[in-house]
Amino acid sequence: MPNRLDLPAGFRWGAATAAYQIEGAVEEDGRGPSVWDVFTTRSGAVRDGHTGAVACDHYHRYAEDIALMKGLGLDGYRFSIAWSRILPTGTGPVNPAGLAFYDRLVDSLLEAGITPLPTLFHWDLPQALEEAGGWLNRETAYRFAEYATLVADRLGDRIPTWITLNEPFVHTVFGYALGTHAPGRTLMFEALPAAHHQLLAHGLAASPLHERGLEVMLSNNLTPVWPASSSPEDAAAAEAYDALHNRLFTDPVLLGRYPDLSALGVPDDIYGAVRDGDLDLIHTPRLDGLGLNYYNPTRVAAPTSPGLPFDLVDITEAPHTAFGWPVVPDGLRQLLAGLRKTYGEALPPITITENGCSVDESTTPDHPRIDFLATHLDALAQAIAEGADVRGYYTWSLLDNFEWAEGYHQRFGLVHVDFATQRRTPRASYAWYRDLIAAHRARGER
Repeated sequence: MPNRLDLPAGFRWGAATAAYQIEGAVEEDGRGPSVWDVFTTRSGAVRDGHTGAVACDHYHRYAEDIALMKGLGLDGYRFSIAWSRILPTGTGPVNPAGLAFYDRLVDSLLEAGITPLPTLFHWDLPQALEEAGGWLNRETAYRFAEYATLVADRLGDRIPTWITLNEPFVHTVFGYALGTHAPGRTLMFEALPAAHHQLLAHGLAASPLHERGLEVMLSNNLTPVWPASSSPEDAAAAEAYDALHNRLFTDPVLLGRYPDLSALGVPDDIYGAVRDGDLDLIHTPRLDGLGLNYYNPTRVAAPTSPGLPFDLVDITEAPHTAFGWPVVPDGLRQLLAGLRKTYGEALPPITITENGCSVDESTTPDHPRIDFLATHLDALAQAIAEGADVRGYYTWSLLDNFEWAEGYHQRFGLVHVDFATQRRTPRASYAWYRDLIAAHRARGER
């Protein structure tokens, strides 16, 4: 396997976070409530009743966090913008204090030599829009485009590349189908109009961003899908799952069409959500880059009971993270090879916009996280040697943070956060990543 430093010239090193997971200050400076502010008040919705009300207090401590990024030697920092901090009800009058915060953040990053890579939507829809139907309401896509244009007009002079959406698959399935994330709806496959409307929002926002000379990306959680056996039934189940998890969110953007969803029992118009011209709106604005969030592969078998057209099967032969996710570094290489095979010339350059693991707090000195990152970067280097066009790697995450329905129990950070005191303590993986970046540069590969 190639040395993990065998990466192309100009390869960019980064780390990632998201607004609701780190900012806190949920009631300060005019910010409106998001779906996560409301969801976390539900009894039993989040482990131990945790909320993001304070989180990492990044809103007040961003300068300290940027110093940590600079200490790593990062090229880029991926963060998200809280929609309800800019437009408290999702539309209408702008909140100047919200824009001013991101002005300060962006300027401070640039002063530290770090390129900002913002994500416009990372699951924290303004609650007022959710009350009007959320992503099940087509109008939300148009409100998103207005919001995206407004933010780009303020910050686009300093930020060359923008990510529209983060993981529309996860937000659709966990938020609208299963109800384990905000907004907590349990619609099963009838949640899929929320997927279409997110993709429509991407397309509607991409055009005005391009008109302003900005590059546009979309990030999704993708997974290689493994049939549990060589049987035709397991192969069909794997194909159905691949269509739902992966191709539902990449085919429309890259090919201008949806995959065959008939195995899921989903009509071609996705329960009336798809209208004439929608796929042109989604596909026509070129995608300048694809953000790929990779954590693990998925093993699938034919269903053993009525309902879903597949069963998810544990990957027992691999070690697991503290979150219970299987650790399969070669899955990243497989995923990149599969994207090249499926999309060919339609596939834009790729950036790994999330990759990392949660580690049990009792584990010292952070060896599982270092091993995870090292082996995944080895797999990435092999994929690049095989022809994958990957331009950068952003590990998840810079800081321990509010990990959605798990609250503060899953720790992904290169930096430990004591949530009682807000003290930041770099872990061994922080030093390892810093040294890796420095060694890469010393070899003249930038």
